[in-house]
Amino acid sequence: KMSEVSAASSKADIKPKSICHAKKWSDEVENLYRFQQAGYRDEVEYKQVKQVDMVECWPETGFVKKLQRKDNTFYYYNKQRECEDKDVPKVKVYVY
Repeated sequence: KMSEVSAASSKADIKPKSICHAKKWSDEVENLYRFQQAGYRDEVEYKQVKQVDMVECWPETGFVKKLQRKDNTFYYYNKQRECEDKDVPKVKVYVY
């Protein structure tokens, strides 16, 4: 899953081809929820904006651990799921 993201982020300024809303919770939806809470589309945009190669994740779950917002404040996330069922449809899933 991560390899296609890193491949996509190596090309300059990737734009998604399409977008849909998440239907059910998954690990991917959880991480998208975290990026979108911090003000980013997804991992690709985060890496472009922040010029980083790696996003800090929890080794146990693979969920994003910490993100820096565009105003440079940090968001810290739990190991466990944070995106509740009621929030799942709000998560945007981008297709590249």
